[in-house]
Amino acid sequence: MSDFYQDGIITNFHNLAQRELSELEYELQVFSGRNTMGLILPSLYSELEGPALDKIVDVLAQVPYLEEIVIGLDRADHEQFLHAKSFFSRLPQRHRILWNDGPRLTAIADQLSAEGLAPNEPGKGRNVWFCVGYTLASRRSSCVALHDCDIVTYDRRMLARLLYPVANPHFHYDFCKGYYARVANGKLNGRVGRLLVFPLLKSLQKVYGNSDFLDYLRSYRYPLSGEFAMRTHILNNLRIPSDWGLEIGVLSEVHRNTATNRICQVDIADNYDHKHQAMSEEDPHSGLQRMAGDITKALYRKLAIQGVPITSDSFRVLRATYYRTALDMIDAFEHDARMNGLDFDRHSEESAVELFSRVISQAGQAFSENPGDKPFVPSWNRVQSAFPDILQRLYDAVEQDNQK
Repeated sequence: MSDFYQDGIITNFHNLAQRELSELEYELQVFSGRNTMGLILPSLYSELEGPALDKIVDVLAQVPYLEEIVIGLDRADHEQFLHAKSFFSRLPQRHRILWNDGPRLTAIADQLSAEGLAPNEPGKGRNVWFCVGYTLASRRSSCVALHDCDIVTYDRRMLARLLYPVANPHFHYDFCKGYYARVANGKLNGRVGRLLVFPLLKSLQKVYGNSDFLDYLRSYRYPLSGEFAMRTHILNNLRIPSDWGLEIGVLSEVHRNTATNRICQVDIADNYDHKHQAMSEEDPHSGLQRMAGDITKALYRKLAIQGVPITSDSFRVLRATYYRTALDMIDAFEHDARMNGLDFDRHSEESAVELFSRVISQAGQAFSENPGDKPFVPSWNRVQSAFPDILQRLYDAVEQDNQK
């Protein structure tokens, strides 16, 4: 069942029918005859030592329709890479680990960086970018999903519902975003989404006027979710953001390259929880404060690219507008929590809004001082134009690393 809300900008699929998992997976196996499916898992080595990824791998080992799983491994030395190979060996699907800190991939990254064609900063964006390159080089998947490795409530239905809209050959969707209720342990989660992104998008419209782009972003029920799927042909021209603005950046790129009637979102979970970041009130370079800053700058850049006059004076107006809008939304969140028997800490909610309001000003100042900053890594199409054999070299390096 679907609805077209926000003037039909994005097709929205609810999780109402509660279809049997076996039925979903049977259809996906049938679809795999025409649309092969892959999965990208960006991971830190430390996540191999936690409970979430261990369970995720056990669950994925039972999934019958995946052609390939591409695992990006960050912050791992040689012994840790060998342990990762053993850790993921229980997967029956074809799987490859990108040892991003290994000598082969480091040599490739250094050559690309020398030409300004690769992310210089480590992080999820860089990890995903190299996984995308390998997926293109492998050519085994016509559609691919991506999700994080810290989902403690992971189950097979999440992946099945995420891939279904783009894998179904009778549908026309090129991109699918996952969403879910951010409720766990008897309280509302998703602070950056609830307390920054939603009121900020609304405030940006008030200050700078309506735009198709802002309407588009506001139509996503959870724009910061790390779960999405797409047809592989989109990957060639996708410019991956190199910072915490990855999710917003991907949505911006999809908006630029894809007709909105080929974009959808799907409810993938009744229950979702993952590792939570600290607010990091005293450190703007870590935790949710850094995430908020990167997301806010990404929005400023996108609006500026579209010709919106982003001036230093307007940031003061935006901050005041955001602060009032966010406080009003806290009222609604509190009422929602009370009606559903959830705990609600108004003090911590308002403290987060105060922090985010400062971030809005700080991000505005950073943008004003360096409006030409390039947060997006070049697309793989551009990289191939400079290094025509790069995908084959990346493929060979990963294959050599993964030899037994």
